[in-house]
Amino acid sequence: MNVTVLGSGAWGTALALVLIENGNQVTLWSYFKEESDRLKQLGENPMLEGVKLPETLMLTYDINCVAGSDVVVMATPSFAVRSTARKLAPLVKSGTILVNVAKGIEKETSLRLSQVITEEVGEKCPVVVLCGPTHAEEVGRGIPSAIVAASESRMAAHVVQELFMNERFRVYASPDVIGVEIGAAMKNVIALCAGVIDGMGFGDNTRAMLVTRGLTEIARLGTALGGKQSSFAGLAGVGDLIVTCTSMNSRNHRAGILLGQGKTIEEAIEEMGGAVVEGYYAAASARGLAQKAGVEMPISEAAYQVLYEGLDIREAFLGLMTRSKKDEIEDTWL
Repeated sequence: MNVTVLGSGAWGTALALVLIENGNQVTLWSYFKEESDRLKQLGENPMLEGVKLPETLMLTYDINCVAGSDVVVMATPSFAVRSTARKLAPLVKSGTILVNVAKGIEKETSLRLSQVITEEVGEKCPVVVLCGPTHAEEVGRGIPSAIVAASESRMAAHVVQELFMNERFRVYASPDVIGVEIGAAMKNVIALCAGVIDGMGFGDNTRAMLVTRGLTEIARLGTALGGKQSSFAGLAGVGDLIVTCTSMNSRNHRAGILLGQGKTIEEAIEEMGGAVVEGYYAAASARGLAQKAGVEMPISEAAYQVLYEGLDIREAFLGLMTRSKKDEIEDTWL
Protein backbone atom coordinates (compact mmCIF):
# COMPACT_ATOMS: atom_id res chain seq x y z
CA MET A 1 0.00 0.00 0.00
CA ASN A 2 0.96 3.62 -0.47
CA VAL A 3 1.19 5.08 3.05
CA THR A 4 2.13 8.57 4.24
CA VAL A 5 3.15 9.18 7.85
CA LEU A 6 2.63 12.80 8.93
CA GLY A 7 5.07 13.63 11.71
CA SER A 8 8.71 12.54 11.87
CA GLY A 9 9.08 12.36 15.63
CA ALA A 10 10.07 9.14 17.35
CA TRP A 11 6.63 7.53 17.10
CA GLY A 12 5.97 8.50 13.49
CA THR A 13 9.41 7.22 12.51
CA ALA A 14 8.99 3.94 14.41
CA LEU A 15 5.64 3.28 12.73
CA ALA A 16 7.12 4.12 9.33
CA LEU A 17 9.77 1.44 9.96
CA VAL A 18 7.08 -1.15 10.74
CA LEU A 19 5.21 -0.24 7.57
CA ILE A 20 8.39 -0.45 5.45
CA GLU A 21 9.21 -3.84 6.95
CA ASN A 22 5.74 -5.04 5.95
CA GLY A 23 6.41 -4.20 2.31
CA ASN A 24 4.55 -0.91 1.95
CA GLN A 25 5.59 2.19 0.02
CA VAL A 26 6.09 4.75 2.80
CA THR A 27 6.65 8.51 2.85
CA LEU A 28 7.62 10.24 6.11
CA TRP A 29 6.58 13.91 6.26
CA SER A 30 8.27 16.51 8.46
CA TYR A 31 6.68 19.82 9.40
CA PHE A 32 10.02 21.64 8.97
CA LYS A 33 12.29 21.38 5.93
CA GLU A 34 15.30 21.43 8.26
CA GLU A 35 14.01 18.35 10.05
CA SER A 36 13.53 16.43 6.82
CA ASP A 37 16.98 17.46 5.61
CA ARG A 38 18.54 16.33 8.88
CA LEU A 39 16.97 12.88 8.60
CA LYS A 40 18.33 12.57 5.07
CA GLN A 41 21.78 13.68 6.16
CA LEU A 42 22.01 11.47 9.27
CA GLY A 43 20.25 8.41 7.91
CA GLU A 44 18.55 8.01 11.28
CA ASN A 45 16.26 9.88 13.64
CA PRO A 46 18.20 11.20 16.68
CA MET A 47 15.15 10.27 18.79
CA LEU A 48 15.74 6.63 17.77
CA GLU A 49 19.49 6.62 18.07
CA GLY A 50 21.20 3.74 16.29
CA VAL A 51 18.15 2.74 14.23
CA LYS A 52 18.97 3.24 10.55
CA LEU A 53 16.36 4.57 8.15
CA PRO A 54 15.86 2.31 5.12
CA GLU A 55 16.85 3.80 1.76
CA THR A 56 13.37 2.98 0.49
CA LEU A 57 11.79 5.38 3.03
CA MET A 58 10.88 8.59 1.23
CA LEU A 59 11.43 11.80 3.22
CA THR A 60 9.68 15.10 2.49
CA TYR A 61 8.34 18.32 3.98
CA ASP A 62 5.74 18.82 1.22
CA ILE A 63 2.21 18.15 2.54
CA ASN A 64 1.09 17.36 -1.02
CA CYS A 65 2.68 13.95 -0.46
CA VAL A 66 -0.68 12.75 0.93
CA ALA A 67 -2.30 12.95 -2.50
CA GLY A 68 -2.80 9.43 -3.82
CA SER A 69 -2.11 7.76 -0.47
CA ASP A 70 -4.22 4.76 0.48
CA VAL A 71 -3.56 5.37 4.18
CA VAL A 72 -2.39 8.49 6.02
CA VAL A 73 -0.98 8.06 9.53
CA MET A 74 -1.26 11.22 11.65
CA ALA A 75 1.64 11.17 14.12
CA THR A 76 1.69 14.84 15.10
CA PRO A 77 1.44 16.16 18.69
CA SER A 78 -2.16 16.34 19.88
CA PHE A 79 -2.25 20.14 19.69
CA ALA A 80 -1.38 20.00 15.97
CA VAL A 81 -4.00 17.44 14.94
CA ARG A 82 -6.63 19.98 13.84
CA SER A 83 -4.26 22.16 11.83
CA THR A 84 -2.72 19.11 10.16
CA ALA A 85 -6.14 17.63 9.33
CA ARG A 86 -7.18 20.95 7.84
CA LYS A 87 -4.13 20.94 5.56
CA LEU A 88 -4.66 17.42 4.28
CA ALA A 89 -8.46 17.68 3.87
CA PRO A 90 -8.45 19.05 0.31
CA LEU A 91 -5.60 16.77 -0.74
CA VAL A 92 -6.67 13.26 0.24
CA LYS A 93 -8.89 11.19 -2.01
CA SER A 94 -12.24 9.87 -0.83
CA GLY A 95 -11.86 6.55 0.98
CA THR A 96 -8.34 7.22 2.22
CA ILE A 97 -8.02 5.70 5.70
CA LEU A 98 -6.80 8.21 8.28
CA VAL A 99 -4.97 6.65 11.22
CA ASN A 100 -4.55 8.86 14.27
CA VAL A 101 -1.79 7.90 16.71
CA ALA A 102 -1.74 11.13 18.74
CA LYS A 103 -3.22 10.88 22.24
CA GLY A 104 -5.24 13.66 23.82
CA ILE A 105 -8.42 15.71 24.04
CA GLU A 106 -8.68 19.05 22.27
CA LYS A 107 -8.57 21.69 25.02
CA GLU A 108 -10.80 24.31 23.39
CA THR A 109 -13.63 21.97 22.38
CA SER A 110 -13.22 18.89 24.65
CA LEU A 111 -13.47 16.79 21.48
CA ARG A 112 -11.69 13.49 21.04
CA LEU A 113 -9.04 13.67 18.32
CA SER A 114 -10.93 11.39 15.93
CA GLN A 115 -13.83 13.85 16.20
CA VAL A 116 -11.48 16.73 15.42
CA ILE A 117 -10.22 14.95 12.30
CA THR A 118 -13.75 14.20 11.10
CA GLU A 119 -14.75 17.84 11.63
CA GLU A 120 -11.93 18.98 9.36
CA VAL A 121 -11.93 16.23 6.72
CA GLY A 122 -15.60 15.26 6.70
CA GLU A 123 -17.12 11.84 6.25
CA LYS A 124 -15.22 11.01 3.06
CA CYS A 125 -12.41 9.28 4.98
CA PRO A 126 -12.81 6.61 7.69
CA VAL A 127 -10.78 7.30 10.84
CA VAL A 128 -8.91 4.65 12.82
CA VAL A 129 -7.35 5.24 16.24
CA LEU A 130 -4.13 3.30 16.91
CA CYS A 131 -3.20 3.21 20.60
CA GLY A 132 -1.59 0.93 23.15
CA PRO A 133 1.42 0.26 25.42
CA THR A 134 4.06 1.00 22.81
CA HIS A 135 7.18 3.08 23.40
CA ALA A 136 8.59 4.34 20.11
CA GLU A 137 12.11 3.50 21.26
CA GLU A 138 11.18 -0.19 21.58
CA VAL A 139 8.97 -0.49 18.49
CA GLY A 140 11.74 1.14 16.44
CA ARG A 141 14.16 -1.58 17.57
CA GLY A 142 11.71 -4.38 16.82
CA ILE A 143 10.95 -5.32 20.43
CA PRO A 144 7.68 -7.35 20.53
CA SER A 145 4.70 -5.08 21.19
CA ALA A 146 0.91 -5.05 20.86
CA ILE A 147 -1.53 -2.27 20.06
CA VAL A 148 -5.24 -1.78 19.28
CA ALA A 149 -6.81 -0.33 16.11
CA ALA A 150 -10.24 1.13 16.89
CA SER A 151 -12.74 2.45 14.38
CA GLU A 152 -16.47 2.73 13.76
CA SER A 153 -15.66 1.11 10.40
CA ARG A 154 -14.89 -2.60 10.76
CA MET A 155 -13.34 -2.59 7.30
CA ALA A 156 -10.97 0.28 8.13
CA ALA A 157 -9.93 -1.26 11.47
CA HIS A 158 -9.14 -4.58 9.79
CA VAL A 159 -7.20 -2.90 6.96
CA VAL A 160 -5.03 -1.12 9.53
CA GLN A 161 -4.65 -4.34 11.52
CA GLU A 162 -3.37 -6.11 8.41
CA LEU A 163 -1.20 -3.16 7.41
CA PHE A 164 0.81 -2.98 10.64
CA MET A 165 0.74 -6.52 11.99
CA ASN A 166 3.83 -8.74 11.88
CA GLU A 167 5.67 -11.22 14.11
CA ARG A 168 6.95 -8.43 16.40
CA PHE A 169 4.02 -6.01 16.23
CA ARG A 170 0.64 -7.51 17.09
CA VAL A 171 -2.52 -5.51 16.36
CA TYR A 172 -6.00 -6.10 17.80
CA ALA A 173 -9.13 -4.55 16.28
CA SER A 174 -11.89 -2.83 18.28
CA PRO A 175 -15.12 -0.95 17.56
CA ASP A 176 -14.81 1.08 20.78
CA VAL A 177 -13.27 4.34 19.58
CA ILE A 178 -14.49 6.27 22.64
CA GLY A 179 -13.01 3.87 25.18
CA VAL A 180 -9.69 3.57 23.37
CA GLU A 181 -9.28 7.33 22.90
CA ILE A 182 -10.25 8.25 26.46
CA GLY A 183 -7.91 5.60 27.87
CA ALA A 184 -5.04 6.76 25.68
CA ALA A 185 -5.52 10.44 26.46
CA MET A 186 -6.12 10.19 30.18
CA LYS A 187 -3.24 7.82 30.93
CA ASN A 188 -0.83 10.69 30.22
CA VAL A 189 -2.28 12.65 33.15
CA ILE A 190 -1.98 9.65 35.48
CA ALA A 191 1.56 8.94 34.23
CA LEU A 192 2.53 12.51 35.07
CA CYS A 193 1.12 12.00 38.57
CA ALA A 194 2.92 8.66 38.93
CA GLY A 195 6.17 10.46 38.14
CA VAL A 196 5.37 13.01 40.83
CA ILE A 197 4.99 10.14 43.33
CA ASP A 198 8.48 8.91 42.42
CA GLY A 199 9.93 12.41 42.51
CA MET A 200 8.53 12.95 46.00
CA GLY A 201 10.34 9.82 47.16
CA PHE A 202 7.31 7.66 47.92
CA GLY A 203 7.30 3.91 47.31
CA ASP A 204 5.65 1.07 45.43
CA ASN A 205 2.52 1.16 47.59
CA THR A 206 1.88 4.80 46.75
CA ARG A 207 2.48 4.31 43.04
CA ALA A 208 0.16 1.27 42.93
CA MET A 209 -2.53 3.26 44.74
CA LEU A 210 -2.19 6.16 42.32
CA VAL A 211 -2.23 4.01 39.19
CA THR A 212 -5.17 1.88 40.33
CA ARG A 213 -7.34 4.80 41.36
CA GLY A 214 -6.27 6.62 38.21
CA LEU A 215 -7.58 3.75 36.11
CA THR A 216 -10.86 3.96 38.01
CA GLU A 217 -11.15 7.64 37.06
CA ILE A 218 -10.36 6.93 33.41
CA ALA A 219 -12.98 4.17 33.20
CA ARG A 220 -15.54 6.34 35.00
CA LEU A 221 -15.14 9.12 32.45
CA GLY A 222 -14.92 6.79 29.46
CA THR A 223 -18.06 4.84 30.27
CA ALA A 224 -19.97 8.06 31.02
CA LEU A 225 -19.11 9.16 27.47
CA GLY A 226 -20.22 5.87 25.93
CA GLY A 227 -17.06 3.77 26.03
CA LYS A 228 -17.09 0.08 26.90
CA GLN A 229 -15.90 -0.95 30.38
CA SER A 230 -13.91 -3.83 28.87
CA SER A 231 -11.69 -1.45 26.89
CA PHE A 232 -10.20 -0.07 30.09
CA ALA A 233 -8.94 -3.53 30.99
CA GLY A 234 -7.36 -3.75 27.54
CA LEU A 235 -4.26 -2.51 25.74
CA ALA A 236 -5.31 1.15 25.50
CA GLY A 237 -6.49 1.11 29.12
CA VAL A 238 -4.53 -0.71 31.79
CA GLY A 239 -1.85 -1.76 29.27
CA ASP A 240 -0.97 1.77 28.23
CA LEU A 241 -1.24 2.92 31.83
CA ILE A 242 1.27 0.33 33.06
CA VAL A 243 3.92 1.10 30.48
CA THR A 244 3.57 4.88 30.78
CA CYS A 245 3.54 4.98 34.58
CA THR A 246 6.56 2.75 35.09
CA SER A 247 9.08 3.55 32.36
CA MET A 248 11.70 6.28 32.00
CA ASN A 249 10.96 6.16 28.26
CA SER A 250 7.76 8.05 29.12
CA ARG A 251 8.13 11.81 28.84
CA ASN A 252 5.10 12.23 31.11
CA HIS A 253 6.67 10.07 33.80
CA ARG A 254 10.01 11.89 33.56
CA ALA A 255 8.33 15.29 33.72
CA GLY A 256 6.35 14.17 36.76
CA ILE A 257 9.53 13.14 38.57
CA LEU A 258 10.93 16.63 38.06
CA LEU A 259 7.68 18.16 39.35
CA GLY A 260 7.86 15.94 42.43
CA GLN A 261 11.41 17.17 43.01
CA GLY A 262 10.18 20.77 43.12
CA LYS A 263 10.47 21.97 39.52
CA THR A 264 7.71 23.93 37.82
CA ILE A 265 6.18 22.40 34.71
CA GLU A 266 7.98 25.02 32.60
CA GLU A 267 11.32 24.11 34.22
CA ALA A 268 10.62 20.40 33.75
CA ILE A 269 9.87 20.80 30.05
CA GLU A 270 12.98 22.94 29.59
CA GLU A 271 15.15 20.37 31.38
CA MET A 272 13.77 17.71 29.04
CA GLY A 273 14.90 19.69 26.01
CA GLY A 274 11.50 21.12 25.19
CA ALA A 275 9.91 17.68 24.69
CA VAL A 276 6.13 17.56 24.31
CA VAL A 277 4.54 16.47 27.60
CA GLU A 278 1.05 15.43 26.52
CA GLY A 279 -0.15 14.98 30.11
CA TYR A 280 0.23 18.71 30.68
CA TYR A 281 -2.21 19.53 27.88
CA ALA A 282 -4.47 16.57 28.68
CA ALA A 283 -4.93 17.72 32.29
CA ALA A 284 -6.66 20.89 31.09
CA SER A 285 -8.78 19.30 28.36
CA ALA A 286 -9.76 16.34 30.56
CA ARG A 287 -10.98 18.68 33.26
CA GLY A 288 -13.33 20.36 30.80
CA LEU A 289 -14.57 17.00 29.54
CA ALA A 290 -15.15 15.69 33.08
CA GLN A 291 -17.10 18.81 34.02
CA LYS A 292 -19.26 18.47 30.90
CA ALA A 293 -19.95 14.82 31.68
CA GLY A 294 -20.56 15.49 35.38
CA VAL A 295 -17.91 12.96 36.41
CA GLU A 296 -15.80 13.20 39.57
CA MET A 297 -12.06 12.83 38.86
CA PRO A 298 -10.13 13.89 41.99
CA ILE A 299 -6.63 12.88 40.81
CA SER A 300 -7.02 14.63 37.48
CA GLU A 301 -8.49 17.68 39.20
CA ALA A 302 -5.55 17.83 41.61
CA ALA A 303 -3.16 17.57 38.65
CA TYR A 304 -4.91 20.48 36.96
CA GLN A 305 -4.70 22.62 40.09
CA VAL A 306 -0.97 21.92 40.46
CA LEU A 307 -0.16 22.52 36.79
CA TYR A 308 -2.38 25.52 36.09
CA GLU A 309 -3.31 27.11 39.41
CA GLY A 310 -0.06 26.79 41.38
CA LEU A 311 -1.33 24.43 44.08
CA ASP A 312 1.55 23.01 46.13
CA ILE A 313 2.13 19.35 45.24
CA ARG A 314 2.27 18.14 48.84
CA GLU A 315 -0.92 19.99 49.64
CA ALA A 316 -2.57 18.37 46.61
CA PHE A 317 -1.42 14.92 47.70
CA LEU A 318 -2.64 15.45 51.27
CA GLY A 319 -5.99 16.58 49.90
CA LEU A 320 -6.35 13.32 47.97
CA MET A 321 -5.41 11.20 50.99
CA THR A 322 -7.85 12.96 53.32
CA ARG A 323 -10.93 13.00 51.09
CA SER A 324 -14.17 11.75 52.63
CA LYS A 325 -14.64 7.99 52.97
CA LYS A 326 -15.62 6.09 49.82
CA ASP A 327 -16.63 2.56 48.83
CA GLU A 328 -14.16 1.08 46.36
CA ILE A 329 -16.78 -0.55 44.16
CA GLU A 330 -19.30 2.00 42.94
CA ASP A 331 -22.39 -0.17 43.52
CA THR A 332 -25.00 -0.22 46.24
CA TRP A 333 -24.78 -2.76 49.08
CA LEU A 334 -27.05 -5.76 48.67
